[in-house]
Amino acid sequence: MKIRVYYEDTDTGGVVYHSVYLNFCERARSEAFFTRGLSPILESGHFVARKLEADYFTSAKLGDVLEIKTELLEMRSASFKLRQNIYKGEKKIFELSITLAHISFEGKPQKIDSKTKELLLGLFE
Repeated sequence: MKIRVYYEDTDTGGVVYHSVYLNFCERARSEAFFTRGLSPILESGHFVARKLEADYFTSAKLGDVLEIKTELLEMRSASFKLRQNIYKGEKKIFELSITLAHISFEGKPQKIDSKTKELLLGLFE
């Protein structure tokens, strides 16, 4: 997914705020569902961030066009782990490893059913 850096994403010097990279990755994960006519909120529940690790290599700036690439690293019974890389041209500027847990609408952890696992495998190959 490609995204442009807007003024609202930056500080007064035009440099992207550190937390905005997480927003960019969230948008890319959601967009994987939306481009297929789906919602990231499923019939059985939804996913929440459980753990993440972020590496910042260089800054993006106002007006830059960035590309977010997402890769599924691990599928577990009630969670899955992704790696998301953000590129400016050919240069990787940010990397996120994130574990997402599946929870019910009541906020309780629950197993990911086989239909949802298949969906996730198709979205994040």
